[in-house]
Amino acid sequence: MRSRKLFDLSALTEIMKGGGLMTSTKTRMVEVIQEQPEDATYDEIMRELVFRRMVDRGIEAMRDGKTISNEEMAHRIRTWSR
Repeated sequence: MRSRKLFDLSALTEIMKGGGLMTSTKTRMVEVIQEQPEDATYDEIMRELVFRRMVDRGIEAMRDGKTISNEEMAHRIRTWSR
């Protein structure tokens, strides 16, 4: 099994500080693709792109105050089973 580089936490930290926001979507996608191993499959690359998008959306939600606490989420989940 080949080793894979996980999401670059230094890049995440930079994004959370507000840096790198002016980078175009296309540029960021190209960077993600170039970070993948040469033998990465189409599906692996797509999974990584989707993962990065989910992280970006989560950071955007956090910045916009659209998140809830773990306690609130636990409460909501408990109400689903009633």
